[in-house]
Amino acid sequence: MGTFKTFEEIEAWQQARELTRLVYEVSGKGAFGHDLALRDQIRRAAVSVMSNIAEGFGRGGAREFVQFLSVARGSASEVSAQLYVALDQGYVSEESFGRLQEQATRTGSVVSGLVRYLRTAGLRGSKYRAGDE
Repeated sequence: MGTFKTFEEIEAWQQARELTRLVYEVSGKGAFGHDLALRDQIRRAAVSVMSNIAEGFGRGGAREFVQFLSVARGSASEVSAQLYVALDQGYVSEESFGRLQEQATRTGSVVSGLVRYLRTAGLRGSKYRAGDE
């Protein structure tokens, strides 16, 4: 994993950014774009993944970072669940659903890998910070 000097260097954040881009792309079209409640909720969940990774990184400690990453992972799962609603309502094609689900899963997996890394490498020292090694 190595160290990170900025949150933009973190692969989990990069994956979350791509998830957010895809969510915005599909949720602004057709009937999906007119279902304001679902559109806004799935967008908030996607943005939450990115935001929690960045905020956790900025907090300075590995324990706090892990807590924010847990929220980010939960938000990725929320995106995944909401995609089923979009599919069931006919707002997204099977192809788009599959692509978005794959990205949501990939994002959650990368976040989980970062949590594992921080728990084994970072939590040994309570003052550990991802960019300070």
